[in-house]
Amino acid sequence: MTSNANRISRRVGAITESATLAVDARAKALKASGERVIGFGAGEPDFPTPPAIVAAAVAACSDPANHRYSPAAGLPELRQAIAAKTERDSGFVCDPSQVVVTNGGKQAVFNAFQVLLDPGDEVLVPTPYWTTYPEAIALADGVMVPVMATPESSFCVDVAALEAACTPRTKVLLFVSPNNPTGTVYPSEAVAEIGRWALARGLWVITDEIYEHLVYGDHTFSSLPVSVPELSDRCIIVNGVAKTYAMTGWRVGWMISPPDATKAAINLQSHSTSNVANVSQKAALAAVTGDLTAVNEMRGVFSRRGRLMHEMLVAIPGVECVAPQGAFYCFPSFISLLGKPVAGRVPTTTVELCEILLEEAKVALVPGEAFGAPGFARLSFALSDDDLVEGMTRLATALG
Repeated sequence: MTSNANRISRRVGAITESATLAVDARAKALKASGERVIGFGAGEPDFPTPPAIVAAAVAACSDPANHRYSPAAGLPELRQAIAAKTERDSGFVCDPSQVVVTNGGKQAVFNAFQVLLDPGDEVLVPTPYWTTYPEAIALADGVMVPVMATPESSFCVDVAALEAACTPRTKVLLFVSPNNPTGTVYPSEAVAEIGRWALARGLWVITDEIYEHLVYGDHTFSSLPVSVPELSDRCIIVNGVAKTYAMTGWRVGWMISPPDATKAAINLQSHSTSNVANVSQKAALAAVTGDLTAVNEMRGVFSRRGRLMHEMLVAIPGVECVAPQGAFYCFPSFISLLGKPVAGRVPTTTVELCEILLEEAKVALVPGEAFGAPGFARLSFALSDDDLVEGMTRLATALG
């Protein structure tokens, strides 16, 4: 007889809830009960999807061809358009047959680790990291090896740190720039140096380029396989329309990989989700074949909001924060505030601090523990200017 303790598999039972989605859900629940909550938790643009993309989806709904199954790897015209868009935006040249369209960038990450990892294979993960990476690695029976970055290095890891963490079981390097949660953008020379090191080590690289268009000031995006072309045969690119085109709810991402990895990912997807919803694929086709006018406008707004949030954070006594270089997050340190009274209570961790701020100031932040960085917290500046200022004012009052 199966005991209650074994009703759920160990593998799935060990998965932790997405901390970012949990914070967002709790903030929305408080809003629904009538509370005026300012949510800095969700990592999604606050803009609507551009009208031309929505119009393409509306038209697609009326086409009976979109009412049927389509290839598991994606609509051929979308795969071709993604290949063309990738060459246009990053300089990476690939054949459309190397593209697999996925249900958001999250499935592309999942597919990539499933394709590459055998039990016990190690993945070097620069830390702080996005909350989903450790779970996707664990679900592939891999072992995550954190490589800690610090504010002093603008949260960039270097080759020396990677080399120190490398073992005979290391198979994959995960590389993310612009970075979630830190907002770091690696300089082009650092990208090339890391790529050359991975090549010399014979590692695979999974590079998450979902924030490629969201870079600010003098910072520029560099695609790792473009910086080190010899690495292309051992590199998987993960990307999608969610952040660039304000399409988080449409659920369209993709992975670009060498032919053998692509074939394996298509086989996997054919038995898991099959094709991405055709209407969403048609919307994505309009996005990646359109111009970047709306993208550039959103980037300008995010850049201004990022500067404003950073200025208001560092004005709070005891709070330290690296200025955001890309994505739409600030990742401040609250370490010096732990153990001190906040709203009549004394938090000892950032989990406790964020709970106090949500309950007392009605401000939702994601604690750094979710990203492998206790003492820090992530704040998204993808929200309206009025909400940003009010939320930061509440934060300063509660911590003051």
